[in-house]
Amino acid sequence: MTSFDAIVIGGGHNGLTAATFLARSGRKVLLVEASDTLGGAARGYSFHPGFSSPGLAHIVNRLDPDVAAAIALDGSRDTPAPTVVLSPDRRHAVLRGGYGETIDGVSPDEARRFHDLRGKLIFQAGILKRFLKRRPPEIGEMALTDLAALAGAGIGLLRKGREESRDFLRMLLMNVADIADEYLTDDRLKGLIAFDATLGIHLGPRSPTSLLGLYYRLTGEMQGVTGAQRIAGSGGRSTIAAFETAAIGAGVTVRTGTRVERIVADRGRATAIVLSSGETIEAAAIVSAIHPKATLAGLVDAAEIGTGFRRAVSNIRSKGNVAKLDLALERVPAFPGVAAADLKGRLVVARSVDHVEEAFNPAKYGQFSNDPVMEITLPSLGDPSLAPPGGCTLSALVEFAPYSLADGWDKGKPVFEKIVLDTLERYAPGLGESIVAANLLTPADIEERYNLPGGHWHHGELQADQLLVNRPVNAASGYATPLRGLYLASAGSHPGGGISGLPGLLAARQVLSEKR
Repeated sequence: MTSFDAIVIGGGHNGLTAATFLARSGRKVLLVEASDTLGGAARGYSFHPGFSSPGLAHIVNRLDPDVAAAIALDGSRDTPAPTVVLSPDRRHAVLRGGYGETIDGVSPDEARRFHDLRGKLIFQAGILKRFLKRRPPEIGEMALTDLAALAGAGIGLLRKGREESRDFLRMLLMNVADIADEYLTDDRLKGLIAFDATLGIHLGPRSPTSLLGLYYRLTGEMQGVTGAQRIAGSGGRSTIAAFETAAIGAGVTVRTGTRVERIVADRGRATAIVLSSGETIEAAAIVSAIHPKATLAGLVDAAEIGTGFRRAVSNIRSKGNVAKLDLALERVPAFPGVAAADLKGRLVVARSVDHVEEAFNPAKYGQFSNDPVMEITLPSLGDPSLAPPGGCTLSALVEFAPYSLADGWDKGKPVFEKIVLDTLERYAPGLGESIVAANLLTPADIEERYNLPGGHWHHGELQADQLLVNRPVNAASGYATPLRGLYLASAGSHPGGGISGLPGLLAARQVLSEKR
């Protein structure tokens, strides 16, 4: 039997982050990953000879600066990728800089209105951001640092004046559609913020609290620029490779192709893991960076965590509603009206708030829309290794594709794929003629490929009742669980999903803060 100071389960970016920070503190750390390669949901894969996908995370817009510094990911060469809001009449709107610092293709008056809305949203998201880089407070046992954070948020509001404070409280739980109507007149811009607020969340733009999704997006940054983004792998630099290099450089022992069968507990404390090979490895701390349900319902004996806690875990809403399409193309597609340089950014199909809302409505009843909304990138333009010379890859995240499709995905998948391809053809005529291969991942496919219960890339809905002190559940919101020595560090923990590294960083800090 071997032993380590800490074992990290799961080699996604959060697991690699946690392992790196624990190892740099002087701990002897083992990271085990069931797949043959690291990366989790950001792990790329080949889907046709010569063509590869960057994985689910084809855009990076949330990487925490402390994490970026720790993995030595140099972003100094990056120019924020633009967002092109595609229009059927080919008069597209293009947002540049940090979430539309400047906008092409709209009137000066509309640009000013968006500037005002952008400023307000970024300020308000900044208030919430104060709580994303720290462990959630324990209700009834708030520490001085928690009170300081609350006081700082309050002072930040007061400095803006009483009217701004009232507006923040008014908007906090509103829907994004109403806010769009208050500030904007251009349906393209309204459609964009409606899409960004609901991507990966089972809400429509007119659902109460849907504005929270846009706040969450705007707590992200790149090189200190709020709302900035880059395409994963741009410049041939793999983000996941940087995480892996940092972990190995810190002295982490990495074992891929190694599946954990169970977590061993003794008198209320996690003490070891048992691998599928039968090998047992002991550790003082076990950090699970896989889905909370996969950890607590799949690896831990029910008797060790109690009926109430196990029931709370089983009630985590974690059914995905986004499909991922990868296309292998013979050539770079032409999107009429889009400049060649802007093809290296992201392209969004969301004509209006109504378009997004109507695309969401069928998902409430286990169906998909005949007129979907989606986010598109051409990853091989930034990383030529993803396609053969002259070829190109297209990656699309398509809302709203319900995990539990009423007619089943065996029957529905080819129908949905045709709908998506027909939609793409309207904006990129001739695309269909250049398709070499197509690979569509439904939420059920995502669940199987990445061991994500429900196929939800955030490891749980990002909604008001599953955030902060309730993420993933109240009894485990601070990374430690009722089973002493077992910690959670995936996107299912605070603050949530996206390539940020924060759940892994904060979980590692929690482990290091506890006396043993």
